Amino acid sequence: MTQDHSALLAQLDALTSADSVSVFAELIRAGLQALIEAEATEKIGAACHQRPSERSTQRNGHRPKTVSTTSGDVEVQIPKLRSGSFFPSLLERRRRIDKALHAVIMEAYVHGVSTRNVDALVAALGVDSGISKSEVSRICAQLDGEIARFRERTLTHTTFPYIFLDATYCKVRICAHVVSHAMVVATGVSIEGTREVLGTAVGDSESFEFWREFLTGLKARGLAGVHLVISDAHAGLKAALTQQFTGASWQRCRVHFMRNLHGKVAAKQIPPVMAAVKTIFAHTEPDAIHEQWDQVTDTLAPSFPKVSEMMREAKADVLAFTAFPKAHWQKIWSNNPIERLNKEIKRRADVVEIFPNPAAFLRLATAVVIEAHDEWQVTRRYVSDVSMDELRKVIADKARAAATAGSLTKQHQIA
Repeated sequence: MTQDHSALLAQLDALTSADSVSVFAELIRAGLQALIEAEATEKIGAACHQRPSERSTQRNGHRPKTVSTTSGDVEVQIPKLRSGSFFPSLLERRRRIDKALHAVIMEAYVHGVSTRNVDALVAALGVDSGISKSEVSRICAQLDGEIARFRERTLTHTTFPYIFLDATYCKVRICAHVVSHAMVVATGVSIEGTREVLGTAVGDSESFEFWREFLTGLKARGLAGVHLVISDAHAGLKAALTQQFTGASWQRCRVHFMRNLHGKVAAKQIPPVMAAVKTIFAHTEPDAIHEQWDQVTDTLAPSFPKVSEMMREAKADVLAFTAFPKAHWQKIWSNNPIERLNKEIKRRADVVEIFPNPAAFLRLATAVVIEAHDEWQVTRRYVSDVSMDELRKVIADKARAAATAGSLTKQHQIA
């Protein structure tokens, strides 16, 4: 649409007298307005003040709309029609923030910036009208597609001999109530020695049913080759693991086990008991570790019978790591690697305090773990090639032993 000469001169005068910051905002506004008017003319079949017989309807004034851009807020006029409706294709209904600012807002949200600080950040970028909590939530909902693709991707590209499982809790609003919901995360170490986030899920508790559904989903997406699962001793998780990963060993997190021991002794006795238990993990040979475990168990029995009983029952689970390469022991005998990821989720979730629904909790937490997952893909291997060769030998020996046991069982049945 061509503007007349006097209008252009008036606009030039306005730009000349404006400060440098306002010039670009005015240019954007004028350009948008011209394009909006041109599109309206094409739809109606007539420009302003024209009355051809073939026009489809008539103009009926304008309504203002604020559009926030990287050069600041600009106000454009949307033509109204006597019949029908018109909205310019350059803009989006119910959106006043341009796509560049959308990206900034989503990035700030994922990095744990509070809604108040997001509002201040947006204002610093030139959006004088600010942004509401509801608008931040609506913008960040656009992350859902990316998050769904990550959570549903296939895992058939490799095998994962080690997987880590853990949960962290945050407050979520359900109807009129605020309750704790569990965010569970699964990470894995591939047979190539790299780390990946395998999956995430949110549920109202760590029940057997919830864990079973989560693990079944991982297997359905192609998770295979699991030989050791590292987790705490949550009853629902243990039961689900027994059902879903029958051929895998279970490593009870050493750190969680030590915390559980605290509850079996008086506070003043905790230091000497913990010091005695820690001597077990100072050894570097599997046989020596097992012998030291038995010795400490017997030593503590007279004074701390509950500790001794707990250690006898947990020996096989806490020392499962000894069947794997020594180079991996410190990485697989506890849940510390995934605990660090959970701490980052909590740090960023604490800014939100109470999530409006489980979907919002899942969105933020998964965005955090995607960030960690992407970082792992460009950093050095989690474990070395040499140690992974040792693991392959362990897996091969395990397969041969299982085949031999199966053959002996079959011969026994025939006999």
